[in-house]
Amino acid sequence: MEPTMEAIVFYPSPPIGHLISMVELGKLILTHQPSLSIHILITPPPYNAGDTAPYIAQVSAAFPSITFHHLPTAALPPSTTPPTHHEILTFELLRSNNPNVHHALLSISKNYTVLGLVMDFFCFHVLSVATDLNIPAYFFFTSGVGCLALFLYFTTLHENTTTSFKDIKTTPFDVPGTPPVLPTDMPKPLLERDDKVYEYFLEGSNQLPKSAGIIVNTFDCLEPRPLKAITDGLCVFNGPTPPIYCVGPLIATKDGGSDGRGGGGGGAPECLTWLDLQPSRSVVFLCFGSLGLFSADQLEEIATGLERSGQRFLWVVRNPPPGRENRSVAISERPDPDLDSILPNGFLDRTKERGLVVKTWAPQAEALNHDSVGGFVTHCGWNSVLEAICAGVPMVAWPLYAEQRFNRIMMVEEIKIALPMVESENGLVSAAEVEKRVRELMDSEEGDSIRKRTVAMKNEAKAALREGGSSRVALTELFMSWNRT
Repeated sequence: MEPTMEAIVFYPSPPIGHLISMVELGKLILTHQPSLSIHILITPPPYNAGDTAPYIAQVSAAFPSITFHHLPTAALPPSTTPPTHHEILTFELLRSNNPNVHHALLSISKNYTVLGLVMDFFCFHVLSVATDLNIPAYFFFTSGVGCLALFLYFTTLHENTTTSFKDIKTTPFDVPGTPPVLPTDMPKPLLERDDKVYEYFLEGSNQLPKSAGIIVNTFDCLEPRPLKAITDGLCVFNGPTPPIYCVGPLIATKDGGSDGRGGGGGGAPECLTWLDLQPSRSVVFLCFGSLGLFSADQLEEIATGLERSGQRFLWVVRNPPPGRENRSVAISERPDPDLDSILPNGFLDRTKERGLVVKTWAPQAEALNHDSVGGFVTHCGWNSVLEAICAGVPMVAWPLYAEQRFNRIMMVEEIKIALPMVESENGLVSAAEVEKRVRELMDSEEGDSIRKRTVAMKNEAKAALREGGSSRVALTELFMSWNRT
């Protein structure tokens, strides 16, 4: 007897930011298709990807139609044990996970008609599993449509070059629908042609057009040029472009550890109470994602710049990597920092009347939506960018890893909702640059222009999600595609 209940299966990669945006997509689907069941496959991460357990428990209690399936731990090849690059770890883990996903899909199919499998870009290996089981497979792209244009066009860039992007340096790439992109601003995993991670991203980019469609966490008015370039077929040359569904912005409406929060921790009530005492739009908020790290030297430069800026600030600080290491990604659990030992002598005392430093974690969405916050220094993770847009808070773009340098180009040059934080040749951002950008954001004509543009995008985001808005129309088209398959 055929199952009568219908389900969509989601397959996110391990980082909590990827899980949260996919859960938000599930919530949105259930709002309009309440008879559906959402099943989310959870993969045990091979590194510190943010504690997902409290968030999963919260969602499970609030949304009975969302079911989480915890997959068994997949064995990694011996060559990929830490400290291998976290993106290689992710790809290797998810490739090894295919048998577990196959078993889970068969199990779910016993009780449900599976209308589609929605997978993260990092999960592209599972496309073959979906094909074998005759389940339509969709990618959920957790960054913007500008970044999607870049990844769809990546295969063409690869074919047109013979050396690593990092060695080209000064000649910008013309990616359809985006500003010119310097090779050094390409996503970090794409810089070294001979790296294993480059191979994985190239393979994933080749798989994107083979899906039944690509769901993107953005909205039409935020990135119209790259969206038009993709839909006009300018980014894929070796075949048809799949349908693109821009259904965002999808952000967590209540605090549960989003991209930039990094799990639980103390200090949240204190920082919100402190914000209650500050003047409206007077505080610049500095927060750098669930994985972002700064060296001890860089923390000192930030502190000095903030002190000299004279601006009010709320700053989330994570323990730096050991020694003089300059790693920007936390792939292992880190203890809370000893602020007195890692910040300049006397800094906390000298700035206590206008600044607050929080250890490791803060409720990012709540802080951004607080009336006292008037600016946001961000690592350019896409969830964080969307949260700031939806709060109408302008940004300083300070990318750390993954595709964030490309996101900075889109934020600064294309969408015009951020100022750039500019690094020196050795990668360090000076105290003078921190001071300059914070002041510029909070107290200048250019900062005011960016603020007005961000508020305009906030209003466009609301309009996109209303009945008849672009994201609602795209969601309806997505539902129709499930019914056709």
